[in-house]
Amino acid sequence: MNLLQIMKNRRSVRAYTGDPIPPEKLEKILQAGLLAPSGRNARPVEFVVVEQRELLDKLSESRSMGAGMLKDAACAVVVIADAEKGDTWVEDCSLAMGYMLLMAEQMNVAACWVHQRGRTTAQGGEAGAYVKALLGVPSRYEVEAILALGIPAQKPEPRAWNETETHKIHRERF
Repeated sequence: MNLLQIMKNRRSVRAYTGDPIPPEKLEKILQAGLLAPSGRNARPVEFVVVEQRELLDKLSESRSMGAGMLKDAACAVVVIADAEKGDTWVEDCSLAMGYMLLMAEQMNVAACWVHQRGRTTAQGGEAGAYVKALLGVPSRYEVEAILALGIPAQKPEPRAWNETETHKIHRERF
């Protein structure tokens, strides 16, 4: 399958079978994230891989809404960055997430981006601070997002090219 087809097929999936992700597939997803570009090659991005059910359940409470799928995920990859390494850590984390989302699709693993930065818990606290405390992340690190991973309970239909809003492409001038 070519890259454009992988991109068309990739959809956010929030319902999983509960089956584990084969370790070789998870490793490829993580490698893809580490291969993402980084501003000035600073490489501030790191991952915390969570597979323990108790921790996944607690991560599902990291946001007031939108993180519930983590309860049923086989795995979560918490994407963090050493903010002292440069000012492009948000972009670097986002690129790593994008690469992992595409590799998950290639591996037939369902995935969903669970944003953390700027979000709050149900109790009104900062989502990133909740995740840091839960997982023992050092204070100099920032939490960008969590990648929920699992075997899809259902596979959404791929996007059709005519759904990609080509009217948003401007040439030479707006």
